Amino acid sequence: MAVNAVTVRAAAEAVLRDLVDYFVVDVSFLRFHDLERRTTSLVAEWPRRPMVPDLDPLGEIFFASADPVIAAGEHLAEVMIIRPDPESQNNQRRIQEGSGIEATSAATVPLRSGDVTTGILGFLIYGDRGWEPAEINALKTITALLAQLQARLLAEEQLRHLAHHDALTDLPNRRALLEHLDSRIAPGRPGPVAMLFLNVDRLKAMNDFLGHQAGDQFIASVATRLREHVRPDDFVARLGGDKFIVVLTGTSDAAQAVSVALRAQQAITEPIPLGGQTLSRSVSIGVALAEPGRDVISQWLRNADQAASAAKTHGGNQIVAFTEEMKTQNDVRTDIELHLRAAIRDGSLHVHYQPTVDLRTRQLLGAEALVRWQHPTLGLLHPDSFIGVAEATNLAGELGRWVLHEACRQLALWQSDTPDLAFHLAVNVSPVQLIATDFVATVAEALSEHNIRGADLTLEITEHAVVGDLPVVLTTLRGLRELDVQLAIDDFGTGYSSLAQLKALPVNTLKIDQGFVRELGTNPDDLAIVGSIIGLAASFGLNLIAEGVETEIAAQTLLRLGCHQAQGYLFSPPIPAAQMRELLTNSPTNGIPPRTTTTDPQPSPQHTTTGEQPESVPLPQREGNGLSLAKRGTRARSRD
Repeated sequence: MAVNAVTVRAAAEAVLRDLVDYFVVDVSFLRFHDLERRTTSLVAEWPRRPMVPDLDPLGEIFFASADPVIAAGEHLAEVMIIRPDPESQNNQRRIQEGSGIEATSAATVPLRSGDVTTGILGFLIYGDRGWEPAEINALKTITALLAQLQARLLAEEQLRHLAHHDALTDLPNRRALLEHLDSRIAPGRPGPVAMLFLNVDRLKAMNDFLGHQAGDQFIASVATRLREHVRPDDFVARLGGDKFIVVLTGTSDAAQAVSVALRAQQAITEPIPLGGQTLSRSVSIGVALAEPGRDVISQWLRNADQAASAAKTHGGNQIVAFTEEMKTQNDVRTDIELHLRAAIRDGSLHVHYQPTVDLRTRQLLGAEALVRWQHPTLGLLHPDSFIGVAEATNLAGELGRWVLHEACRQLALWQSDTPDLAFHLAVNVSPVQLIATDFVATVAEALSEHNIRGADLTLEITEHAVVGDLPVVLTTLRGLRELDVQLAIDDFGTGYSSLAQLKALPVNTLKIDQGFVRELGTNPDDLAIVGSIIGLAASFGLNLIAEGVETEIAAQTLLRLGCHQAQGYLFSPPIPAAQMRELLTNSPTNGIPPRTTTTDPQPSPQHTTTGEQPESVPLPQREGNGLSLAKRGTRARSRD
């Protein structure tokens, strides 16, 4: 069997035993040197000492404090014979302390690697003994073989170290971390055990500004600070990139873990000298606990990662402890992510339509297409539940194409039923679609395939999408306007678009965000904001649509301020295509007949991914050509 770091002692003892017998000596020993630490360590001895002190004076010896005989072994190049005399008294005393033997003679043979002494093979004789030249030559041959073995063991140890440590920071890597976690939460170990998941905030900005070499230096400095400011026995590892893990020693509750996390966070955020500059980054930290024998490593890591992601979502430089509520949300998100692609293709998605009305006559002017997903276990999901997942998994483009084609197909059917129908259909567009090079062609294809005029289609974009990559977005928007497609800025007032950008954008309509409309007529701040938006739209010659109109006082206030179009639950929730067809065909003036029930089901109370809370709201009835509303059981955001 090949000798390795685990079996080297037993193998060396067997060799030493044979050497003791062959050379008729009393003791033989093998020592390996640590060149960086300038120490020599006992590998094996034969025979074994019957009593070895806890602090073995013959175990590890620092050359700097060793007696002259031991110190000579650091750079020994030739065989050294030691016989009892006054010059070796210190060495004799050390041997006596470790073994109880008084007078000895010795032979010390160096292990050499090139011009470097890497260890020694030694022999002790009780009393005096000389060595023949043939014996010394044999010892040199033996030590040459032992030096080769030592070099191989050292190379294997270096490979093991590289396999279990990060090359940049020399911290334990993912493999070493998983082995440690497996041991730490094995059944029978004390718990709970705390893990800190650290994620340096906005490291990419530093890499882009100073280059990746500077970023690597920064990460190395972070690793050093992390080691210095957690407890000595805490396990610190680097997962890669800008992520680190700290596993606290012993048992810890969430409060104790947060205390350690706070100390680490404060240390890391202190400025770091780098390339003639002093730079700093904040760090987001997630805290998760595990119970040995109950929890599994993969879920523990996911919990800590999710808590760190929540800390980043809250703006970074935060410490967030994982909760069961986070786990529920993560399970729902994972379920959605796993099934969304199939849902786009298997008919699980549906489009509902929320009417847009003229506030003066309550006549139907158009509708906004809003996607719904009839999930097999979660029930009817609104866009807030899965749009973010679609964008994160590169499905936003495919989802957007499906909604666009389905909405255009439905509009074509309505126009076929009513040839003179004056009706605008609005479809939401994701930021991903706006910067896609083929998006204009995709819209043109949908219009052509379903024989729809561009003027009958409105594409709604958000302010956030506009400011993200303005030159590319402008090119796309101009291409859409060449198709005569109408453009609207959705949720206006919640983003960061400037007046200069608004002037440059080829848009036709502003949609006032529902957050400013819901309490309109009772909230003076909302009144001021909406009034400003209406004045701005008038200045730029833009149409206006108010979202989220839920009360008659809000509708009347909008009319008084000069906004004539709106959508919201005061008029109608999003409804299926069949019901929208009834509205279009049953009223010759395109008015909406009285409505007595809500047809757009709301999420169940236990499912809160859309952020909606059931609430009983009595709504007024209107007669004639307008909308007639009775009491409805639930209330939801009109954008859903």
